[in-house]
Amino acid sequence: MVALTVFFARVLDVSLGTLRHAMIIRGKKAIAMLVAFAESLIWVYAVSRVLSDLSDPLTALSFAGGFAAGTFTGMSIENLLKIGDQAVRVFTAKGEELAHLVREAGFRVTSFDGSGRDGPVTLLYVQAKRREVRKILALARSADPSCYLVVDDIRVASRGTSAGVRPSGKV
Repeated sequence: MVALTVFFARVLDVSLGTLRHAMIIRGKKAIAMLVAFAESLIWVYAVSRVLSDLSDPLTALSFAGGFAAGTFTGMSIENLLKIGDQAVRVFTAKGEELAHLVREAGFRVTSFDGSGRDGPVTLLYVQAKRREVRKILALARSADPSCYLVVDDIRVASRGTSAGVRPSGKV
């Protein structure tokens, strides 16, 4: 029973650790701090259970197995939550057509003309919520199956002000 408890405690604390890292990367300090508190409390409990009986190899194996399973679980949860924004860069020979499709889908697009190995190309830059990026990728592939796509996480983005609009103060 102790080994099972240690295993699930490790799954929970390592999953929280993965989420904490995601919050740190996205600049969410308060959430990262609260998650770190819970994570460390659970870790101390799990370690104390293992150290209370070092003669039981099953408990140590459960500790290690919980770490491995927690890594997988944390990554899966973070992927489901899809927290934050991403930048999608599309390099395409069909710039106007693709920019129109992406704008029609409700996204803002900035386009840049350039030249590539095989001639003129357009770079389309789109910022979107992580959960919406697949839609942009599908649109890009439907209009130009040979386009080149790059997706990056965005930690901080700041929009300038325009007449009548006050800055949010977030940077």
